[in-house]
Amino acid sequence: MAPPRNVVKIAVQMPDAIPQLIRLDQAKPLAAVLKEVCDAWSLDHSECYALQFADGHRRYITENNRAEIKNGSILCLSTAPVMPFLALPSFPALDYAPLPPAFLSAHSGRAQPQLRSAPPRGHLSPHTSSSCCPASLTFPTPAQDLEAERLLHGLQNGSRERRRETLHHLVLLAPDVTFAQEVISRDGLQRLGTIIEDGDDLGDVLTLALRAFLELMEHGMVSWETLSIPFVRKVVCYVNMNLMDASVQPLALRLLESVTLSSPALGLLVKSEVPLDRLLVHLQVMNQQLQTKAMALLTALLQGASPTERKHMLDYLWQRNLRQFIYKNIIHSATPLGDEMAHHLYVLQALTLGLLEPRMRTPLDPYSQEQREQLQALRQAAFQSEGESLGSGLSADRRRSLCAREFRKLGFSNSNPAQDLERVPPGLLALDNMLYFSRHAPSAYSRFVLENSSREDKHECPFARSSIQLTVLLCELLRVGEPCSETAQDFSPMFFGQDQSFHELFCVSIQLLNKTWKEMRATQEDFDKVMQVVREQLARTLALKPSSLELFRTKVNALPYGEVLRLRQTERLHQEGTLAPPILELREKLKPELMGLIRQQRLLRLCEGTLFRKISSRRRQDKLWFCCLSPNHKVLQYGDMEEGASPPTLDSLPEQLPVADIKALLTGKDCPHVREKGSGKQNKDLYELAFSVSYDHGEAEAYLNFIAPSKREFHLWTDGLSALLGSPMGSEQTRLDLEQLLTMETKLRLLELENVPIPEQPPPIPPPPTNFNFCYDCSIAEP
Repeated sequence: MAPPRNVVKIAVQMPDAIPQLIRLDQAKPLAAVLKEVCDAWSLDHSECYALQFADGHRRYITENNRAEIKNGSILCLSTAPVMPFLALPSFPALDYAPLPPAFLSAHSGRAQPQLRSAPPRGHLSPHTSSSCCPASLTFPTPAQDLEAERLLHGLQNGSRERRRETLHHLVLLAPDVTFAQEVISRDGLQRLGTIIEDGDDLGDVLTLALRAFLELMEHGMVSWETLSIPFVRKVVCYVNMNLMDASVQPLALRLLESVTLSSPALGLLVKSEVPLDRLLVHLQVMNQQLQTKAMALLTALLQGASPTERKHMLDYLWQRNLRQFIYKNIIHSATPLGDEMAHHLYVLQALTLGLLEPRMRTPLDPYSQEQREQLQALRQAAFQSEGESLGSGLSADRRRSLCAREFRKLGFSNSNPAQDLERVPPGLLALDNMLYFSRHAPSAYSRFVLENSSREDKHECPFARSSIQLTVLLCELLRVGEPCSETAQDFSPMFFGQDQSFHELFCVSIQLLNKTWKEMRATQEDFDKVMQVVREQLARTLALKPSSLELFRTKVNALPYGEVLRLRQTERLHQEGTLAPPILELREKLKPELMGLIRQQRLLRLCEGTLFRKISSRRRQDKLWFCCLSPNHKVLQYGDMEEGASPPTLDSLPEQLPVADIKALLTGKDCPHVREKGSGKQNKDLYELAFSVSYDHGEAEAYLNFIAPSKREFHLWTDGLSALLGSPMGSEQTRLDLEQLLTMETKLRLLELENVPIPEQPPPIPPPPTNFNFCYDCSIAEP
């Protein structure tokens, strides 16, 4: 008889004891289960013990997670993390190594300890006491946590080795929220802070103290803002020391990162105490963990800085060749890039691109002399010779008219370009991009403008209008001005490959836009369509994360308009391929009918007949012969014929092969007329077109050999002969024809359901009625 669902078979073990095999009733309270387990081993005070998972993180079993116990689970009996006050000298402590990293209360539904709010000392600020342990985390009845008390007692009274072991256990237990509450309520953070501030041991003890401190703070029970200035300065000293243990500095950097992100005041202290040059030194150490934490603190300092300070900091870092170092030694390092480092590189990229936001949000000022000169420089770079030859000796009105006409040729929608650049975004950023393109790629700029401004048809591509819209497009794709995500990792390696990456990307993109414009033979009315295609080209290429700008240029130019259309169609067909189950069921029902239609077409093609060439022993194809299927599909008729002659009639074909005599269809290298030939390219082509039918000729086996004139004819004849023999038609042409017919037939049948969502499952069928008395009986005559 199978055991009830709420009963599982498990094993419980304890050091120096024979394991127990028990049936655990999940409906029974956990305290009762513990009582039975302890009684079996003659252990008193079962409330002082708890059950743990024996594998993984050795989590404690509670009423909340006991459902995770499955058949075959192995549990172990250990000291309970939270125990009631006992008037006993001691009880057996079960020591498992290593201790579990999670401490969950094993006594749900029983009185729990009240967290004490001890006055803070040492490294915490005076206002910590009220926020150390929130009221929502306290428990109703007084008790004590012997495990937490034992570990904290070991921090103060013990040798260096015992302190190290105690800290090691504390690190393993600190991730559990229940245990963390007990440690914090007993001034655990203050005791750890004292060890960190004293710095008596800069090796394992300091490392473990920092790890335990960080684990406890990660629970959010104590605010980072409560840390004292001397404590933060001491951690800064560990970061700035030259001869420091390699395991200490990553933890110190991690602590300062959390302080910087959580407390603006302490963040200013960290910024003033930790120079950027020191972080650059840490980044250059070939230690991935140290590099990651140094980059984390660097991005935290940048995020906490004002826009002006951030720009100065980034300018200084670029001057110190940080970008080149990241590109060569971090992104292209032999060691795979970790997720955390990828996130910090994303943040650094976002902050760098964020420096463009003020220009993007600022419209052009028509009264600014500097901006007017920039516009004139843009015009003169395109029409310099014309301006010089016609500009001298002209009146002011004539000169203004000439400038307005040239700005129109540049592609501005208004004769006054300031009106085009009043749009925000892109504001002045579009002007910056156009100036950068004209100065750093003058030949491409002149060719773009002159090529389009001199066209007499309607296919000219407006440079200025395209540049303005393209700048908006790039800002959207690169999320310029958007806040940084807390989890994103999608940075682009090419942005660390060269200076002025945004402007360089614009130079490549504007030339791509001109190329796409030509491929689409677009006019001004097609401007939005062209921009949609360019957006898709850029988005697809950026998603590939090219490692350099040159690779980006190569990939994006390899994605012309025709390829974009092909990809769109492929994705649409792929989308249609993942249809709802009712559609798939419909397609399966249509297949037999459509396969019958394809079979009829193949047989009709055989009845029409085909002209084949004979292959002589000298590989000459100078003789022709004709073969066809009789209208009743019972005989293959064939015979020789002259080139250029009209197709023969059935009566004129002398040879006949009854279909009933055909034994098998052979293709490729299995055919006897190509089986023993050489392996040259010509023979490989013949293999793909060769097929034969074997038949009985008296007592011997004979073959009728074919060489199809084309691949399509090969598929049609092999499918037709397979249909005659009752074999499946498995050619590629059959697959394509079937897919095309299925698609057309499915669309025709679903025309009336256009824009109607099709459910994944059919609607439920209601149960039959209890009786059918409502049915009309036709046999009963009406009165």
